[in-house]
Amino acid sequence: QLQLVESGGGLVQPGGSLRLSCAPSGFSLDYYHIGWFRQAPGKEREGVSCISSPPHGSDSTNYADSVKGRFTISRDSAKNTVYLEMNSLNFEDTAVYYCAADAPLFSHCVFSTEGPYDYWGQGTQVTVSS
Repeated sequence: QLQLVESGGGLVQPGGSLRLSCAPSGFSLDYYHIGWFRQAPGKEREGVSCISSPPHGSDSTNYADSVKGRFTISRDSAKNTVYLEMNSLNFEDTAVYYCAADAPLFSHCVFSTEGPYDYWGQGTQVTVSS
């Protein structure tokens, strides 16, 4: 069973920053598109960002409008880790954040739907509070 583990969540003040990490168990992330999703209290899970696999999509990235300019997704192949750096955090960013892996069928990743993503992490809590 392919597994992903998120880490780096926590409590942060408005305007602060956090960097989330997504690490696999037993496989290389370089062969997958990786997406970040989040689920806020009382809301459905939504896509945040994604990064394409190097051989299929050359690490191209996409962002939801709500986080564009504030969040940055990146891949460190040497560490076999995908990151989500979150800056200028606000109350609306409070959520459980999940990473997910998509065995690519197409060259570029998507985050508007969870359908392509086969493997998911357990989530890490991000709480923005004063």
